[in-house]
Amino acid sequence: MSGICQVTGRRAVSGNKVSRANNKTKRLFKPNIRSQRFWLASENRWVRLRVSTAAMRTIDKNGIDAVVAGMRREGKRV
Repeated sequence: MSGICQVTGRRAVSGNKVSRANNKTKRLFKPNIRSQRFWLASENRWVRLRVSTAAMRTIDKNGIDAVVAGMRREGKRV
């Protein structure tokens, strides 16, 4: 589960690499996953999450407290 975003659930999807001669071979499109620490002011502690860069933008927009609350509603451990 190292290539899965803990917030959005994004994971690798398969597709085709298409050459100039229009030959198609299978490949994976992997998400941009980063291990990032976030400060939870409400709990006075750091939380380390493996998140995609899109999830980082979501955290910037909504706040880490709202994102963690949503993760806990879904039953994910933080």
